[in-house]
Amino acid sequence: MATLDPGRLLRDAFAAAIDAARPERCVPPALPALPAGRTVVVGAGKAAAAMARAVESSWDGDIAGTVVTARGHAVPCECIEVIESAHPVPAEVGLRASERVLARVQGLTRDDLVLCLISGGGSALLPLPAAGLTLGDKQAITRQLLRSGATIHEMNTVRRHLSRIKGGRLGVAAHPARLVTLAISDVPGDVPVDVASGPTVADPTTCADALAVLARYGVAVPDAATAALVSGAWESIKPGDARLARAEFHIVAAPQASLEAAARVAEAQGIPAVILSDRLEGEARDVGREMAALARRILDEGRPYRAPCLLLSGGETTVTVRGNGCGGRNVEFLLAFGLALGPAASVHALAGDTDGVDGMEPIAGAIWHPGTLARASALGLAPQGYLDANDAHSFFRALGDSVVTGPTLTNVNDFRAVLVMGEGIGDGG
Repeated sequence: MATLDPGRLLRDAFAAAIDAARPERCVPPALPALPAGRTVVVGAGKAAAAMARAVESSWDGDIAGTVVTARGHAVPCECIEVIESAHPVPAEVGLRASERVLARVQGLTRDDLVLCLISGGGSALLPLPAAGLTLGDKQAITRQLLRSGATIHEMNTVRRHLSRIKGGRLGVAAHPARLVTLAISDVPGDVPVDVASGPTVADPTTCADALAVLARYGVAVPDAATAALVSGAWESIKPGDARLARAEFHIVAAPQASLEAAARVAEAQGIPAVILSDRLEGEARDVGREMAALARRILDEGRPYRAPCLLLSGGETTVTVRGNGCGGRNVEFLLAFGLALGPAASVHALAGDTDGVDGMEPIAGAIWHPGTLARASALGLAPQGYLDANDAHSFFRALGDSVVTGPTLTNVNDFRAVLVMGEGIGDGG
């Protein structure tokens, strides 16, 4: 164990978490039987194109359809149309793609099958505004929500009620065809209605809930939207709707399975792994400070776990943006973690987004070493200033400690790994 490389272990654990959720592994075993009629594939999300290709590679019948994915996440498909659009702020091409997806499922029969492939990012990639709203309205509302600190559940509650395709509406449009949704979950608790804002599932939340979120975070919306929400005119599809009676929803990859894959990497090297939770939420910097306190307690008191150990967690934190930095909730978590921890000689950590993009930057996350603070000081970097500016990506980039994967073509959200070492264990990496 003296030759253990902590940095390499963390990177290998992150890679294993991503690999466990790759569409080519998780989609084919979940495919339904061939229908008597046509098969139409639709979908949206950062993994949608890779999921579509996985379907094509395993499907024995005729197939056609349209999926929309984020820029840089397209892969070639033979029969299924792939459209790239913007994320996290929606764009005109996404609106047109949404219309095309909706048109694909019109006019089907009970003998037909609609296979819907959804994953994280689908909310922004299907920006079909409710009647009376414009794309510009949705873009402005999205920007406000992204900076507000709202949870993903709160954001998606709003999105479902400002849409003509989310909140079960795509599922209703596909009626009376059989509808099978295969989802790669990026949301805490794997709640179906929150994956891509639930385009094919019934929604228990209401217009009143959406209004409450908007008021809670001071998000401005057009008067027409307020009036429609108050009247209930934009209510989503509710549980028990007969038009969704033939709809199925299956999660084919989820954060817990990815954390378990990461745990196996550590345990293969003799490091016990603890999965704290696959659904941690809250302000990224607050979660970072809490994780630092846990690591310090392990070091100082040997509880609630004994070193060496790898602490793993997933979920989706939030960032209330106050500065002008380039953001990233995983790197914000990591910088707050390191500042709260201080110069602990035996703690390493990695935090990253499994889709390869943390915030607006094409960087998955970053890694923290025991010498990070000393190296930053030597370079004249003030870590607290970077945290205050929501600019942790710039901090880790300056140190050469960013974790760059490129688009992974999957998305099971945040990955956090904290390696608390013991006496006599290698301190490399």
